[in-house]
Amino acid sequence: MVTPNDHLKDAEHRMTGAHEALRRELGAIRTGRASTELVEHIIVKYYGTDTPLNQIASVTVAEARMLAIQPWDKGAIVAVEKAIQTSDLGITPSNDGSIIRLTLPLLTEDRRKDLVRGMRKRVEEARVAVRNVRRDVQDKIRAQEKAKDISQDDSHRFLETLQKTTDSSVALIDKTGEAKEAELLEV
Repeated sequence: MVTPNDHLKDAEHRMTGAHEALRRELGAIRTGRASTELVEHIIVKYYGTDTPLNQIASVTVAEARMLAIQPWDKGAIVAVEKAIQTSDLGITPSNDGSIIRLTLPLLTEDRRKDLVRGMRKRVEEARVAVRNVRRDVQDKIRAQEKAKDISQDDSHRFLETLQKTTDSSVALIDKTGEAKEAELLEV
């Protein structure tokens, strides 16, 4: 039989997963500052196989607003460059034959506001995901109480613990969102 403690551990794991997914999504949002996370999601058609960029090239931050991408196989430069151009980054790569450089343009005020709106939407989706986990686990605990597998007092205690876990997860998500918003609005 699955115990309420198992449900709480599962809830904590799933809530942490929602936060991690949010962190990855927000890391891919372009700010005025270079970050290797901007290109981690890019898939390159390498010898007919879809391959993540970080598996065929080293990606480094060359300057505050410039990424340097150096494919390990010089023959992959054209494929990497094409993948960057067709991605949703909106940055034109420059290629010197061995290294591809991505210079990040400064963001306009309107673009910053658009990015903040999209970021807030993702943060809210993460909050909703955490609340859905809470509701799912609440239902499981209440079902165990109704089936007389656990006492009413135990059920109440587990539900309180679940709420505290939910509150801390939502606070962590909010903190992550606020940090990204500050980064986006920074000129």
